[in-house]
Amino acid sequence: MSFLAVTLPASLLLAAALLWLVVRAAREGQWDDWEGPAWRHLFDDDRVPESEAPPSETPREASQTPPE
Repeated sequence: MSFLAVTLPASLLLAAALLWLVVRAAREGQWDDWEGPAWRHLFDDDRVPESEAPPSETPREASQTPPE
């Protein structure tokens, strides 16, 4: 019987602490966006956008040979 006197209050205290953590996280908006972070890694690429890419040679310039 003394076992229940220890474990019952401990489990109720643990449940109350977990409930408080869930309520606090919900109020702070930690679950506002469920899909964004989960899908972000799939669409993340290391390619440089064309606006930031260095200019490449045109095909005509690449085919010309330098004068000797």
